[in-house]
Amino acid sequence: MLEKSKKPSLRKERAILIGLFGPDIPKWLAAEYLNELMLLADTAGAETVEQLLQNRPHPDPATYIGKGKLNGLKQLVSEREADLILFDDDLTATQIRNIEKVTKIKVLDRSGIILDIFASRAKTAAAKTQVELAQLQYLLPRLTRFWTHLSRQKGGIGTKGPGETQIETDRRLIGKRIATLKEKLEKLDRQRTTQRKGRESITRVALIGYTNAGKSTLMNALTQTNVLAENRLFATLDSTVRRLDLENHEVLLSDTVGFIRKLPHGLIESFKSTLDEVRDADVLLHVVDSTSNLIEDAIEVVEETLRDLGIEKPRTILAFNKLDAIDPEKVVQLKGDFPGSLFISAHRGIGLAALQEKLEEIIQEEYVEFNYYLPISQYRAVAYLHQAGVVDKEHYDGEFVQIKGSITKEERDRFESLLSELNEQLSV
Repeated sequence: MLEKSKKPSLRKERAILIGLFGPDIPKWLAAEYLNELMLLADTAGAETVEQLLQNRPHPDPATYIGKGKLNGLKQLVSEREADLILFDDDLTATQIRNIEKVTKIKVLDRSGIILDIFASRAKTAAAKTQVELAQLQYLLPRLTRFWTHLSRQKGGIGTKGPGETQIETDRRLIGKRIATLKEKLEKLDRQRTTQRKGRESITRVALIGYTNAGKSTLMNALTQTNVLAENRLFATLDSTVRRLDLENHEVLLSDTVGFIRKLPHGLIESFKSTLDEVRDADVLLHVVDSTSNLIEDAIEVVEETLRDLGIEKPRTILAFNKLDAIDPEKVVQLKGDFPGSLFISAHRGIGLAALQEKLEEIIQEEYVEFNYYLPISQYRAVAYLHQAGVVDKEHYDGEFVQIKGSITKEERDRFESLLSELNEQLSV
């Protein structure tokens, strides 16, 4: 009797990570950036076997690290049995071609690995379309023929989605596909806009923050739902919207894709429809990982990305998450550096009551009181106030109703327009 053949064990791709430090980036900061790149590699499914930091004032235009270092890298690839080299900066097509020619293995830059992660995590039609568009825009100037043999047979990091067919696809076909995807995204965007219009009367709060700050965990804690929350980068790609009942107001809370340093521009462009949840929000809840060694850097990345998207939101709550994992001394320091910020632990439920009170306070600032005496025949007007505002008192007196409460200034103006329209109809 023949023995059943055992399935070969799936070995993780082995990656060598490379970054530069110099006059503009100190060595300690470059090391932190490389640690983040290691997290990206882990999220993509690779095992980091070596990290290299080189002191250069600027990347070599031909090989990024210089010809001598490249020959040393070839030897290291052999010693570590590496399958992949990851660079912490974006590479040109020339650099990729030259490095691959010497090392004989795959080469990816920071944008490439981020796009690969997005490709593996895209679930909905919108996310898949957005990722494919970004991948093709990234691929177009970087067409290379070195690893034709890896494109279909071996797969692996950097070969998901459009990467599988990159060798067979010429520039003309890619350009045509990009145009098709843009049209598809415009259609999906119109559908999203229609959906959002149905939620206009409810205050919208968007969770924003650097990737892995704990936004999804916070959404689960606040809304008692079960949004995917992983201790990995980019656990969330699609916006998730949930209803949150505060003491006096009802809000729609949306969890959005996390930001990251050097987020590929094509991704920002492609994900504009997803990030419209941020653009249309009334309040931004900026979640920060308080355990990070680069807190100020992470905050700046988020604010810079918002500026790139043309989003200016004066009403922003800064919430430092993972309070249970830091020392009291760091809390004191952060309170001094960021006055008015909140400190929470979404995982343990610490500080969530204070966070909801702050949300109530900010929302209430936009409300004005109303006191209307309306004919009960104008039921549309009464219904509007119930839907768009907070009704404190409602008293019926014969053919009239007195209704008191509060409403946002924007909704008050809409209501006044509706009232004028109804009065004109009655006078005809």
